[in-house]
Amino acid sequence: MIDIDIWMKYFLKALDETFKQRVWFVGIQGSYARGEATENSDIDMVVILDELTINDLQIYDRMLDTLSYRELICGFLSGKGELMNWNAADLFQFYYDTKPIKGSLDDLLVLIDDTALNRAIKTGVCNIYHGCVHNMLYDKSEDILKGLYKAASFVVQAIYFKQTGHYIRQQSELLEIVLPEERIIVDTFLTIKNGGVIDFKEMSNILFTWAQKWLINMNNL
Repeated sequence: MIDIDIWMKYFLKALDETFKQRVWFVGIQGSYARGEATENSDIDMVVILDELTINDLQIYDRMLDTLSYRELICGFLSGKGELMNWNAADLFQFYYDTKPIKGSLDDLLVLIDDTALNRAIKTGVCNIYHGCVHNMLYDKSEDILKGLYKAASFVVQAIYFKQTGHYIRQQSELLEIVLPEERIIVDTFLTIKNGGVIDFKEMSNILFTWAQKWLINMNNL
């Protein structure tokens, strides 16, 4: 198991030596941010520079090559200007799922209004609906179903935030407090994530029905 605190010290040192004062923000997302990491978890880093050039991409790539667990490092790299002009619906999940390490993403909050939140929910359920139908008819893939449930778990986070104003990062905590129609989505996602038996037909039916209901009733938000 990676000691993420020790690894992070080396990452930050390398980043500081490489880009110096150009680093605007550093954060971490995913299982390490939620405290749910396993030995196979990706190290999902977020790095925002003052600006990002093609040359910067190559330099960052070489920097990552000097670090341990290179094969597990992934994440988001961007210039500040690009991020400030990003699709606001995407910024909701990005902001709340990112644990800050250096700097702050609070400049994004002005962009994440009710319209952006509603669009994040609607886009999410549209993609899940289409993906579910496509998978049930054509791919019939358990891996795709897993991915759809993961995406649905993020939508549930947005729905709960819309309902309460609170963002719950950990799915295990979310399971205990969401409404029954969302609880079955989170529960199924956690079952799949933890290696439980996949009932492809039943789980697909549940996800399709849930996405369909939200899609039809979105105008009531």
